[in-house]
Amino acid sequence: MTTWRQRLTRRAYSLLLRLLAPAYLLRLWWRGRAEPLYRHAIAERFGFYRGEPSSGWLWVHAVSLGETRAAAALVDALRALRPGLRLLLTHSTATGREAGRELLREGDQQAWMPSDSSAVVKRFFAHFNPAIGVLMETEVWPNLLHAAQADAVPMVLANARLSVRSAARGQRLDALLRPAARSLALVLAQSEADAQRLHAAGAPDVEVSGNLKYDLTPDAAQLALGVAWRLQLNRPVVMAAITREGEEAMLLTAWRAEPGPRPLLLIVPRHPQRFDEVAALVRSAGLTLARRSEWGDAPPAEAATADVWLGDSMREMALYYACAHVALLGGSFANLGGHNLIEAAACGCPLVMGPSSFNFAEAAALSLAAGASQRTADMASGVALAIAWLADAPALAQRSRDALAFAAQHRGAARRMALRIVALLPPGSAVASSGRLP
Repeated sequence: MTTWRQRLTRRAYSLLLRLLAPAYLLRLWWRGRAEPLYRHAIAERFGFYRGEPSSGWLWVHAVSLGETRAAAALVDALRALRPGLRLLLTHSTATGREAGRELLREGDQQAWMPSDSSAVVKRFFAHFNPAIGVLMETEVWPNLLHAAQADAVPMVLANARLSVRSAARGQRLDALLRPAARSLALVLAQSEADAQRLHAAGAPDVEVSGNLKYDLTPDAAQLALGVAWRLQLNRPVVMAAITREGEEAMLLTAWRAEPGPRPLLLIVPRHPQRFDEVAALVRSAGLTLARRSEWGDAPPAEAATADVWLGDSMREMALYYACAHVALLGGSFANLGGHNLIEAAACGCPLVMGPSSFNFAEAAALSLAAGASQRTADMASGVALAIAWLADAPALAQRSRDALAFAAQHRGAARRMALRIVALLPPGSAVASSGRLP
């Protein structure tokens, strides 16, 4: 039962969101300078949509690129069980929406996730009337879940994770978040530790289903192209993967401290709006630079002799991992909790990670145990270790095989989650009536 304190807290939260709506609109417009897609269909963010109201959607919300890629495995599994499903796919970021286009089939629809204002989410449910909603990973929104409960729309948190740090932060907002978590029909957690924390946060029905990212298959064409680049270079490559602000400066300082001749350094920043900033950092460090965006399928001759390559393209991580002999995991050398390390393993690229991996704690522990990665205390020791690995080709080849085996060992989460989601569909819904369980 919701207490008076919880109701009052949600009302205060709703009032705050209404007051901040103009600032939110300005922020979207500002981000649209670098990523124009943010200025597309802004009215959807406030619950206003083109076309007539509809119903019967299987709604999946994937906030950004990583969640959208994970959702792809789940959507494929759901379509195997319900071939005629109508997919409503929502996102919060431009990279997520762009990647999500590839998941759409005829009859599907894509929209921005509405802001969590009470009136806005009510308009969203009135327009789409989904049969079921699936939120990916960490997306617990109080007003959205309250409106879903009021409209009897079952909501699932899939591929769910909750770090120790996030759980501690959530406790400070317990009056707001606990009723939201309690309204979830089902939580499909990545690990037992995640499940325990999510249950303690208020989710009543929590199951461990594994991590969808193990079910993603790297693009074969990208893998082949990356291997071709590596052979063409005939030079060792160390990749800094999914780097965040502050990490590139640490990396370049450590890199320049290594005695020459140094390998090729490939830097792939996490956020596209930082590509030019990172390019400037490389040049200010006195290193020569080649940018991926300046060539097509084959790097020009001058790129082969550059000190640094900048991976300033989107959705080519498999290509970069296949080109690299070893990768440093971004987000783990600053205190940011790390990033998805499963994709590197699936591409056979061994990893060196820093001390911070709380966002992917179980995957990091399993990777370390499998020999697919190794942890270091800081960036300088990480760079030194990555370069040292290059000197022992047989051992590095074994690490690559260990990475592939680790990634393959934990597949199957997509089908497990799809079966549980389909079982929650309301009887007689358009989604439930299409296809049948095998």
